[in-house]
Amino acid sequence: MPIEIEKKYRLTPERLEPLRRRLKEAGAEGRGIPEFEENIIYTGPGLDPARRVLRLRRKGGRAVFTFKERDLSGSPVKRQREEETEVSDAAALASILEALGYRPALVYEKRRETWRVAGAEVVLDELPFGLFAEIEGAEERILEVEKLLGLDGAEAEHAPYPELTLRHGTKRGDVFESRF
Repeated sequence: MPIEIEKKYRLTPERLEPLRRRLKEAGAEGRGIPEFEENIIYTGPGLDPARRVLRLRRKGGRAVFTFKERDLSGSPVKRQREEETEVSDAAALASILEALGYRPALVYEKRRETWRVAGAEVVLDELPFGLFAEIEGAEERILEVEKLLGLDGAEAEHAPYPELTLRHGTKRGDVFESRF
């Protein structure tokens, strides 16, 4: 069972460029160009938005289907079960999910830059409600990279993007959306 371990930080616009510079200075390998994503969170039998979710992510002509089960500890370093698979036909999967009683509950868009540094993955995310950085890897790597990038004093964000979408998004019918 794959476990995702990550820490998320809320960024101000003034911190973004210095963070990109630090990534480059630290020898991070990155794509440099943000990828646009649409994320759909489903609700239905056996799901609890605070703990268990299904997500269909579309980006760059690809689609990835994910099951996440959150550990509800209060730690700023989050651990959660994460099972993912690439999907060749996102529209067909969405149709199957709806036929089984699952419905879109949340939709959020983001632009994501992905970097690798010191054995960890660092992402810079822009969503309609803010800027964020995430470091994913073993906990000791997260803390090392946090210091390396000067994020050890940054505000940790405990809420996942679906929860932030509920807070800051717009309700359209039965779906909360946060779109550019």
